[in-house]
Amino acid sequence: MPTWSSTLDQAGITESLLRRDFTDQRRLVARFARAEYVAVRLLLSASLIPDVIAATAFMHHTDNLIDQGPLAERLAALAHWDRQVRAALDTGSAGEPVLRALLDAVQRRPQLRRYAQDFLAGAPAEVRWEGFEDEDAFQYYVDAYSHPAFMVVACLIEPPSAQDAYTSGCRMFIEASQRLDFLEDLAEDLSSGRLGIPQTALAQCGLSRAELEQEPAPNRVRELVEHQVAWVRPRFTASRHLIELVEPHNKPFIRALVSLQELRLRKVETAGPALLHTSPRTPVAGALRLLAGEYRSARVIKKSRSTQRPID
Repeated sequence: MPTWSSTLDQAGITESLLRRDFTDQRRLVARFARAEYVAVRLLLSASLIPDVIAATAFMHHTDNLIDQGPLAERLAALAHWDRQVRAALDTGSAGEPVLRALLDAVQRRPQLRRYAQDFLAGAPAEVRWEGFEDEDAFQYYVDAYSHPAFMVVACLIEPPSAQDAYTSGCRMFIEASQRLDFLEDLAEDLSSGRLGIPQTALAQCGLSRAELEQEPAPNRVRELVEHQVAWVRPRFTASRHLIELVEPHNKPFIRALVSLQELRLRKVETAGPALLHTSPRTPVAGALRLLAGEYRSARVIKKSRSTQRPID
């Protein structure tokens, strides 16, 4: 794995201020998404890594701005941020490090501009949600916010062909990931007056939101968790079709991304009723073993590509 300085060199990022900006975003991403950050560093090409980090940091910064506080304040913060981002994209300049890094990434990956704008356009759905009456309401949220958010990064490894199949596969993957997030965040969301599991799904398990807030019998909570896991697991399995769509050098990363979510899913399934009190910890040992295996695969692919290059 190349050093961070070498990674910036290979991406063509030579200006000192931009190098500091990308380094700041790297530290941010490494803190809030450690396993995914390690996957990016180990498994993606050095020339792509800074752009993936810039896109991820932009999403995280946006989410932080709108995640907490009264609704009116969050809507105002989003409107202000939306104007900042669009002005930066229009003028090509920005004062915030996260936006300078994003703009530089857009210069190399023009498709990122549209996906960043789509993400911002759907962000009001994230600000306003407090729960979902039924499955249609949940699907609207995924279409409006979760899927555009994921595509901000996923567009950077989009295959040169089969874009429709790739986008559809990303939609399936992020729906499963979003359900998993809402299960992991069950205790935190309930404490803040929100619930990501649709009320119709609760009813299918003989529960209501009010009962869930009052801590029902553990067997009923376990049934709910198993019900949601049964939705998520086959969608992660089907998402593995994405591995076949991307270019060979990106396959280890996509395979690791799906496998990491499956590790999280198993931890959630094991936690069961305990999810009402705490979120399960990331399975660090399992994640490291998984990433080590994919790193070996990536090295084999890289070596194969280097031997296939024509000699001048």
